[in-house]
Parts: sequence; structure tokens; C-alpha cells
Amino acid sequence: MDDKPASPARRKGIYILPNLFTTATLFGGFYAIVMAMNGHFEAACIGILVAMVADGLDGRIARLTGTATDFGKEYDSLCDMVAFGVAPAILVYAFSLRYFADYPWFGGKVGWVIAFTYCACAALRLARFNVLAAIASSNKDFYGVPSPTAAGVVTFFVWSCVDDSKSLFVWVAGRVPFEGTDVLIVAAPLTLLTALSMVTSIRYNSFKKLEGGPVRFLSFAAVVGVILLATLDPPRVLFLAAFGYVLSGPIAALMRRTRKPSAPAPN
Repeated sequence: MDDKPASPARRKGIYILPNLFTTATLFGGFYAIVMAMNGHFEAACIGILVAMVADGLDGRIARLTGTATDFGKEYDSLCDMVAFGVAPAILVYAFSLRYFADYPWFGGKVGWVIAFTYCACAALRLARFNVLAAIASSNKDFYGVPSPTAAGVVTFFVWSCVDDSKSLFVWVAGRVPFEGTDVLIVAAPLTLLTALSMVTSIRYNSFKKLEGGPVRFLSFAAVVGVILLATLDPPRVLFLAAFGYVLSGPIAALMRRTRKPSAPAPN
């Protein structure tokens, strides 16, 4: 004889499951903040990476189990703000941007202003995504770089600087880790550019076609290639992949503009 009353407990467990992954996103961001404040930058980067993985799974689990709710969407957005807005801003500030205080002609506030700009742009990006969620669901593209990808640019840049593993990059560069002052001239514009890319109206590929249905062989090969290379040198390969995605939007927009047929001249 079937035990019918057992089904409600199963449904409750399914609803908890995606929110556990969302909480893991929050934990990864919080852990990264604590580690960055204590100068453990590589651990902070790994914390944000864990948050990115968890964030990529929670929504898929909710859809597969039919447990997507408004509460889950709001909770996910708040956790994303901590993991991909606050945590990367504090990480890059603690690692490099705070050294603006050593250069009086810049002013000691420049570093934290850039970090705050990144944080504010992440909040705006998440708010816009929530407002346009219904429209975006029927579109194949994002408008502006998603906050997890932007966090990846900043995070993997810092990780590339502090990682001292035996890799090809280290062999060519000659020395690691780089200190915060060594990369200040790169960290500042990179953080600002990444921040602004989140609030732009430039279209970015959402890669939704990869989740189901046929895809081009070249696209599949590119994904496999990135995964294989990431196993050899995770920080630099992931940074190049994330930064390449940021650049792909303007490049694609320029290509679309140049491909538009010119209007016929009036007779």
C-alpha cells in the first residue's frame, strides 16, 4: 500500500534545495570579504569562484524541479549583490586600489570611489535585470555584462596576480606574486571599465542556446577548449575568458553596424 502523506515532505525538501545553493552563493561572497580584509587574496578569489558555481546551479535546479518562486528570485538577487557586487569591490580595493593613498596627487579617496562605483553598477545591473526579467526571458541576449561575469573579471585578475603556481604565464613573466602597487595602473581602469560594462545597453550573448538544442560545432569546441585550458592555468585562462566576454559585446555591436546595408541614395 502506498504511503500518500510522505509526498509533502518531499516537496518541502525540493523547495529547500535551490535555496541552499543560493545560500552557498551568499556564503562564498561573505567568505571572500573576510579573507580579503585579512589579506588572504587567493582564498577570497576561490570564495567568489565557489559563489559563481553555486549561482549557476540554483536557478537550473529550481527550474528542473519546478520550484522556482518569487521568493527564490528575490533571495538570489540579494545574494548576488553580496557575492558579485560587494565582495569583488572589497577584494580589488584591499588588493590594489587602496594604494592610491600613497600618491597624494591622486587623492586617497580615488581607490574607494572606484571600488564603490563597481559596487553601485552591480546593484544597478541586478535591479535592471529584475525589472526586465519577463522581457529578457524571451530574448536570447543580455543587456550589459551580467554581474557574475563582471565579478569574474575582477576576481580572476587578482587571482592571476597573486597565484604563484608553475604555469606558462609565470615562466614568461618572470616573477609572481605581483604586489598591489605593481598593478595599480591596470587594476583601476580594469575595475572601472568592468563596472561600466554592467550598466551599458550593449547586447551580450546569453548562451541560452547551449542549454538545449543543436549548437554550432565551433561554439562547442570553444567551450571544451576553455575548460581544458582552465585545468592547466585556472586564474589566467578564466580571466582571459571573462575579459574576452566583456569585449565581445562592443565587438559584436561594431560588426552588426558595419554589416547593415547602406540606405539607397534618393533619386
